[in-house]
Order: sequence, then C-alpha cells, then structure tokens
Amino acid sequence: MQTPPEHAYPTHWEADVVLRDGGTARIRPITTDDAERLVSFYEQVSDESKYYRFFAPYPRLSDRDVHRFTHHDYVDRVGLAATIGGEFIGTVRYDRINEQGLPAKNPEDDQAEVAFLVQDAHQGRGVASALLEHIAAVARERGIRRFAAEVLPANSKMIKVFTDAGYTHKRTFEDGVVRLEFDLEPTEQSMAVMRGREQRAEARSVQRLLAPGSVAVIGTGRTPGGVGRTALRSLLDSGFTGRVHAVNHAFPEDLQRLDPEDVPAVRTLREITDPVDLAVIAVPADSVPDVIRDCGEHGVQGVLVLSSGYAEAGPDGRERQRALLRQARSYGMRLIGPNAFGLINTAPDVRLNASLAPQMPGAGHIGLFTQSGAIGIALLSGLHARGPGDGGIAGISAFVSAGNRADVSGNDLLQYWYEDPDTDVVILYLESIGNPRKFARLARRTAAVKPVVVAKGARHNGTAPPGHAVPTVRVPDSTVAALMRQAGVIRVDTVTELIDAGLLLASQPLPAGPRIAILGNSESLALLAYDACLTEGLRPQRPRVLASAATPDDFRAALAEALSADGCDAVVVTAIPWVGEGAAVSPGGSEGAALADALRTAAAAHPEKPVTVVHLAMDDLAQTLAAPAPAPSAESSAPAPDQAARPEPAARTINPAPAPAPAPAPPPPPIPPAPSHFPRPPAPTGPPPTLAARQATPAREAEAGIPRRPRREPLRIPAYPAAERAVRSLAEAVRYAAWRREAADPGRVPEYDDIQEAAAGADIERLLDRLGPDVPTSRSVPVPPQDAEALLARYGIHTLPVLPAPDPDTAVRAAARLGYPVALKTTAPHLRHRPDLGGVRLDIAGEAELRRTYAELTDYLGSPEELRPVVQSMVPRGVDTVVRAAIDPAAGAVLSFGLAGAPSQLLGDIAHRLIPATDREVAEQIRSIRAAPLLFGWRGSQPVDTAALAELLLRVSRLVDDHPEVVGVDLEPVVVAAQGLSVLGATVRLARPPATTDLGPRRLPVY
Repeated sequence: MQTPPEHAYPTHWEADVVLRDGGTARIRPITTDDAERLVSFYEQVSDESKYYRFFAPYPRLSDRDVHRFTHHDYVDRVGLAATIGGEFIGTVRYDRINEQGLPAKNPEDDQAEVAFLVQDAHQGRGVASALLEHIAAVARERGIRRFAAEVLPANSKMIKVFTDAGYTHKRTFEDGVVRLEFDLEPTEQSMAVMRGREQRAEARSVQRLLAPGSVAVIGTGRTPGGVGRTALRSLLDSGFTGRVHAVNHAFPEDLQRLDPEDVPAVRTLREITDPVDLAVIAVPADSVPDVIRDCGEHGVQGVLVLSSGYAEAGPDGRERQRALLRQARSYGMRLIGPNAFGLINTAPDVRLNASLAPQMPGAGHIGLFTQSGAIGIALLSGLHARGPGDGGIAGISAFVSAGNRADVSGNDLLQYWYEDPDTDVVILYLESIGNPRKFARLARRTAAVKPVVVAKGARHNGTAPPGHAVPTVRVPDSTVAALMRQAGVIRVDTVTELIDAGLLLASQPLPAGPRIAILGNSESLALLAYDACLTEGLRPQRPRVLASAATPDDFRAALAEALSADGCDAVVVTAIPWVGEGAAVSPGGSEGAALADALRTAAAAHPEKPVTVVHLAMDDLAQTLAAPAPAPSAESSAPAPDQAARPEPAARTINPAPAPAPAPAPPPPPIPPAPSHFPRPPAPTGPPPTLAARQATPAREAEAGIPRRPRREPLRIPAYPAAERAVRSLAEAVRYAAWRREAADPGRVPEYDDIQEAAAGADIERLLDRLGPDVPTSRSVPVPPQDAEALLARYGIHTLPVLPAPDPDTAVRAAARLGYPVALKTTAPHLRHRPDLGGVRLDIAGEAELRRTYAELTDYLGSPEELRPVVQSMVPRGVDTVVRAAIDPAAGAVLSFGLAGAPSQLLGDIAHRLIPATDREVAEQIRSIRAAPLLFGWRGSQPVDTAALAELLLRVSRLVDDHPEVVGVDLEPVVVAAQGLSVLGATVRLARPPATTDLGPRRLPVY
C-alpha cells in the first residue's frame, strides 16, 4: 500500500459522474474549506433523513461535528461529496476501524465504517450508488478491504444501495439495527451492476439532449443569416414538436416575437418562465461563459455549443474549452461541442433538427455520429441521395456531430443506441478515440445486438486533429484495427464505404454464410461481381446470365430460384437497361420501377437471405428500390396470363475462368490435442449449414448466435453503381454475421491450479517498493532478470536458466553446470534477438569449442563488458515465436503474438487480442498470423505443440489481467517444439497502476 503524506489532497479522486436521470454531478474529497457548504447542505436535509443518519433527532451540526466531517487525513478518515453548482447534494465518509469497531490507524486493520447522507431533493437520482462506487475505490487504494454499515430497518433505500451494489455481503440484525458487512473486492456481479448503471445513466443523458421538450437558441441574429438564425430556421422547418425560444441580448426591449419565424423573442433566459431543456448556443466564444452561467441557473439540462474558437484555435482555445467543460458540468449539464455541427432526431414525436443541416433527413433506422462537421454534411448528403424521405432505405434515427467533443462522445451515443429500438445500425466517423478501452467494451456489447460501422480519420500521422485533446496512443493503427475487429466493429476506410455498408445492414438480414449467387443480364458486370467476391474472400457460384431481352418477370423467376437453392446464402443481382417487346413494362412505365417490383416480390418470399443490386445507367431502379413501397401482394406476385404463356428467355451459366470455380482453401490442420490439464481451444467451424438448418425461425437464429433481425416493411433493397462496392458491403455483413455467431460462444478464461495470484501480488508490491518507491504512475521500471523469472513462475511460466559468462573460465563453469551442448549468447541491447549479426552461437558440444567460440565472439563483436555474454542450455528445435503483453495508456491491455525475427519485425505479422483473452480467442490468434502454416506442418515439416503455445498465451493474459501493475511482458524467443515449448528470454516491467481506469468507478473523461 502506498501511503501519501498526511493531508495530501488526492486530486485523482475528483470525478464527474452521470446520475440516473441523465444529469451530472461532481464527486470530490471534502476539505477544510467546505464547512459552510456542509452546514448549508445539512440544513436542507429533512428531519427524517437526519434521523436515519444519526439514529436520533439531530436538527443541526455542532462546531465539533463540522470540524470532524471536514478534516480528514485521506487515509484512515475520508469524506467525499457530490456537488452540483458548487453545493453539496450528498456526502459519504469512512473511518478505519479495528476488530473491536474502534477507530484505527494501523494499516493492518483493513475494515472501515461507512455512512451516507443525500439531500432529499436529490434522492432517487443514484447519488448514493455513485458515491459508494467511488468511496469503495478510495478505500481499496488505502488498503481497506471491507466496509461495515449500520442502518435502521426503516431506511430501506439505503439498505438497497448496499445490497444492490453486487459485492459479497453479510447481513445481521442486532439491537434494532441492521448491520451490513461486505467485501470491497470487485466481483463479476458488482462490475455488471456498475456497467449497467453507467449504461442507463449515460443513455438517459443523451436521450435528454435528443428529445427536449423546449429549446432556446441563444445568439439568434436579428436579421436572416448567421449561425444562430440558421439553427433556428432548421429547428422550425423540421417540424419540432416542442417549444422554441429565440434569445439575443441585443433584441429591442419591446420585441415580443421574432419575424418571420413567429417565435417568442427574449433578451435573456431569465425572461422565459417555462423550463428549457436544451440550449443551442451560437455566440462568440468570449460570451459563452456568461451564457453557460445563465443556462445553469435556469436549470437547462444540456447545451449544444456551435461556437468556434476553442481547442481547434490553439493552446489558449484549449484552456478555454476545458474551462467551458468544467463550468457546464458544475451545473449538472451535458455538453455537445464546442465547434459542433448539431444534432438531429427524426422520431415523429420529436422532429428535432438543431443543426446547420439545410434540410431534415428522412426518418429511418441508422444512428449516425461524427466528430467532423464536414464529414457530417457529406454523410447526410450521401444518405439523402441514396434514399430521400421518411421510410427510405437511407433514413436515420438520430444524428450527432460533436465537433471538439469536449464532453458527449461516440461512447455516449453507443450507450444510447445499444437499447434504442429505433436504431438498427450504428455508423461512426471518428477522428480520435478518447477512451479506446471503454470504446472497445461498449462497441463489443452493442455489436452483439446491432452492427457498428466505423471509419476513422487521422490514422497515420500519430496526432489527433486540432481540437481533440486525447491521451497518446502508442499502439499502431493496425493494432487498433485488429482490436476493433475483435470487438465486432465493422471497420471501413471511406465515407462512401460507411454509407454502402450502413445501407445494406439497415435493410437486409444478416447472411448465414459466404456462398453468393450472382445473376443478371450482363455477362461483364456479372464477372466483375464474381471477381470482387473472390477478392473479398467470399464463395461465389458461377454467375447466371439472363438473355439480353430478359424482362422483370425473368429476373423475378431467376432470383426466386437462386434464393431457394440450398447452396446460396445471399444474392447479387446485376442489371443494365434492356431492349425487349411485349407486356413486360406497361406503356409509359419505367423499366427500373418494373424491375424493382419484380425483385421485391422474389425477395419477400425469402426474408432470411439478403439481396443486393448492382446497376449501370438505371438510376430509376436504385431510387425505386430505396424508396418506401408496399410489400408485394399475392395477386401482384402472380404473372399475368400473357406473361405466363410467353416462354422464358434462355439463360446461361458462365464459367468465369478456364477451371471450375475455386473451392475454398482447406483450413489449417487442427491444433493437436491438449494435455488433460489444459482446455483445448475449439476446432475451426465446419462447412456452412444446410438450408433446412438456416430457415429464419427465432429458435434457429438464436442457436446460430444471431438475434432475429426482421426486415422492416416496406421491403427495401440496396443498389450500388459498382460491383465492387456492393460486394464489399456484402462481405462486411458476412464477416460480421460470423463474428455474431462466434460471439455467442466466446470461450472462457481458464483457471489453472498452479497459479499463485496472492503470492505474485505480494512480490509485485515488494518489487515496486524496492525499485521505484517514488516513480509516478506514468513511468514503468524494469524488473531484474531473476525477479522477473520468479514472478513469471508464480503463473506457471518457466524460463530457461541463463548463467552470466563475463570471461571464458566462468563460461566453462556455467556450461559444466548446465550440461553440454550449450548456447553462447550476447545480451547487449544492440545485439539482443539479432542472431543474424552473429551474437548467438548454438550447439557448442565441449569446453574447447566453447573457449574457441568465446574468443571468436569477443574478437568479432566487442569486449565481454560490451557484449554481456551468457550461457544457456540447448532446447529441442522448433519454431521461434514471440509473446508480448503491454498496457497502452489509452488502448488498454493487449496480448500480442507472432513469429520471432523477420515475420514480426520486418513484415509486422503480429496478431493482437484484448486482455483477458479466452481460450477461443487465443486459438484464433495463433491461426490468424500469415506465417501460421509454419506452426502446422508447412511443406511436410513436423507440426509444433500449439496447445502448449495457447496455454502460454493464456497464462500471460491472466498475469496482466490479475495485476494491473504488470505493464509489460516480453517473452522472446519462445521456441515451440513438437512437444512442449521453451521460453529462452523474458523481461517484465512494472508500474504503479493509475488511480483511475476503465475498470474503476464510472466517471466522465476529462481531456
């Protein structure tokens, strides 16, 4: 336990939290300057609440009470307060006690008594629950492991706060008092409770912004034009169902209503007698603080700041932005912006367009978040072009463009969209990720129920865009992309791909597999689609090409046949304008509209399989497919008599290559059976299921791990002007559906009987005290080799002994101790893991050879003092690999694996997984590197023991997950032989864990 100096104020305990109703509060330590605030707070508490707190009438606090409740040592006595507007709304304190229940200062006493008091006006908002999370984290930091609380039986609310927290607790009743004792060690249930409360609170805070009952536009210009007046015009044109007020301190005093908008006009918020839920701020940056103060005093729930001149303007603007955020949160308000483009909600009972968008988007089921206003415009425009109007294929449920996103971010929207019934697909354009660890957690949970499509800008320059103050991420973009894929996120590169993937996922069911049927009336276009499928790793069937005179009814019949086939999981329809005669298209009718009706009819009969269309020069087809239309009826789906009598034009199946369509590559050989003590990773999935096993029934979809996503009526089919775009979107859906199936059974984090977690924790504490007692949390220290070996051994990771050889005689003695043959290696940093430079000599069979090799090594590479030679036993030959685990300050704990040497260092062939990794994830990680065939018997070589390798990865994952102080583990090389493996080199780095992480109590980020 690290004990700070007496009375050192712990600034890292300060936190902004979102309460149950969506408002915010600030939690901070109570100081000696809070005496007046404490007295004022206590005066506003009811007599009943005071009685519940002190078990007796206690109308006022004495001077002694005030002194005791405001003077703390922040170790044995701690008090926290929840504040809004600088005033207390709730307090919590703990006092360390001994076994007899008396005050204690001995660190060996690990129990404390805890008590709460919440102002009556704020009870029911989750204040006590938030305070409990934070006081528990503080107590754990100070070495306290158990809380005790005495509560009157009638105080059911407080009893519920304790019992619902998810900690392991014991409840007794004695002398008319309920005594609760509970361990503070986080449990799976306590973490689930905390995450659930976080999700509900943050979702509610976003819901309050998106569905306000009243909006005030502050900074509305007196004449048309300008940001404020444009925002007001957008709000009114959208048909907003709530109240609207125009606010400008320069309005004439006699102005009552603003023309021509005919809305109430006021000079300040104080003139508005009704509540204001959302304030849209469009005033110069220097005037914003006064506006925020007026909003806070008026009780505004959230603010949208369109004003610029903040972090994007340089250091002064960045400090202005931080002050803006502190001020807004001090009043319990959420903030969108600054430098925001706005927000939109198309729900019919809201119809909110509080943005600079020139028109209200159509209502639909795509949730859209961007950080860039320019990209927001591009996405809205692109979606409108693909399916305008309410109910169209490109309709959105909500849109938020957060600008500098000082407060509300993509994480908050993920919390909201996770349970939003009106959102089927989430689209995010991100230029920076403020909390990647939390993003991965939220994205994974959301992706389990609905697709999350992400494009990330600023991927390669290593810096965030102007205005985005975020922690530095040390891991490369390729690693971030891999971690996104592990979380089920569909990662794309461009705005066009965002729209393409979003449209398909919002309108079509998820495919059951990669088998794609291709049909159409153009051989060339069909071949392009076929090639695109192969490029994307799909399994296309030979395209079926209809005759050039094919009619809409011919397309309908061909599509119906393809969808009915057992070997088809999805269909790509290609179409170009045709020339024909007869009644296929009514006089004056549109060929595109007729074809759209035919395709809808066929697709409606097979709602379990997705259909996508590629067209050339048929814009009317795309528009008709995207627009809302009634579902085909039985009467309209039957062919007309004259059409039924006409023979169907000849269709042919083309072979796009001289050889038959290539079969999918066989999977690598299965991982060899694992020892009985090690859980074997699951084998690769088998061939796609039969059609009977894929019928769209809720039970079968649940078995497949894909929750039922019924196609919304009216039926809509996405259309693309290029085969590559359609197939790429379909491939993303195939990969996402496969992830959904796998996510239903993610595997497990195995338990190993030989792991000594407590002993390892004690070793780590001693090492930190010895190696870096004054090292800040931002820095790590290397662990000496012997200590590193001992720590790894606590987790069953045994390294091969290494003996120093500073001179030839010592080398000979070391070899005699280990037994020949041996290896002679240099450990100098510039030669470490570089056998290509001659710093590693193997299979030394005797003393004479060892002395000769030692002399050659030192003559060629340098003196023993420079080379730091060591002697090590030889191990069975195998494949050299590298296993690493590291904690990035923003990305979190990452487990990495690759082959040692050129594959990982030169080609970057490394696979990453988030920690804690499951047995299934580790098995996939081993197979996912490009050089994996070398592990499974490539070109007749002997397969190596990948089961032992998987176990090593899982043990490293457990070590880092169990002990956040372990910030780096590097095992290189790890020689994996036909049976077993050998860890030849190991380094470990330790650091004191940060006071707050994503694993700690919930809090809003501050950048």
